[in-house]
Amino acid sequence: ALYFDTAALIISLILLGRFLEARARGQTSEAIKKLIGMQPKTALVIRDGKEVEIPVDDVQVGDLVLVRPGERVPVDGVVRHGYSSVDESMITGESIPVEKKIGDEVIGATINKTGGFQFEATKIGKDTTLAQIIRMVEEAQGSKAPIQRLADVIASYFVPVVIGIAIITFIVWYFVGPAPAFTFALLNFVAVLIIACPCALGLATPTAIMVGTGKGAENGVLIRSAEALERSHKIMTVLLDKTGTLTRGEPKG
Repeated sequence: ALYFDTAALIISLILLGRFLEARARGQTSEAIKKLIGMQPKTALVIRDGKEVEIPVDDVQVGDLVLVRPGERVPVDGVVRHGYSSVDESMITGESIPVEKKIGDEVIGATINKTGGFQFEATKIGKDTTLAQIIRMVEEAQGSKAPIQRLADVIASYFVPVVIGIAIITFIVWYFVGPAPAFTFALLNFVAVLIIACPCALGLATPTAIMVGTGKGAENGVLIRSAEALERSHKIMTVLLDKTGTLTRGEPKG
């Protein structure tokens, strides 16, 4: 019964670790979904002098797109007609709307505040700024920090060493242990494997990276790579302009 209990305990711990890892992946996926949800589903395009509403995926480079007050800009482009103010806080973090006139660039998923304008689409699909941000977050979550690479190297040597020690332990106690020698040796063999289980080496670091990059994206902080996340603890000074955006969530009057 002792061996069944031990086996069940090991499996339970491994499954718990997998559950926590899956939960962390789910949380980071939600952050990416929120970024994807910022992009409008449709765009109002002017074709043959008529306003036509089409799926944003059907917008082509060179299309003339109309954006009305309160709407999100569907894709990246350059203003060709009209004048307005656009909320670019999702990109810059500044809540003060930016004035846009003919010739100025607009970024997909930003919010048009005041007047309507027409712009020429210059970047669509995976080339838009939002798509690049999403891709950067995904790459950061999949990248390996130096500490993780070190953990992988250690684990590659650690596992065979532990198995070797466990085998030696079994052999020694099989010949010098009390009766029943086989049972006593097997018990010590299993004990060595349990105590030296290296599961945390390969599980803790990637989970921490996924959670860190996901939470950062959720709060508007984009982390370029796992290495950047690891080195962030060395930051000594952060310089901010006094607009009140971070402290109050709105510009100072």
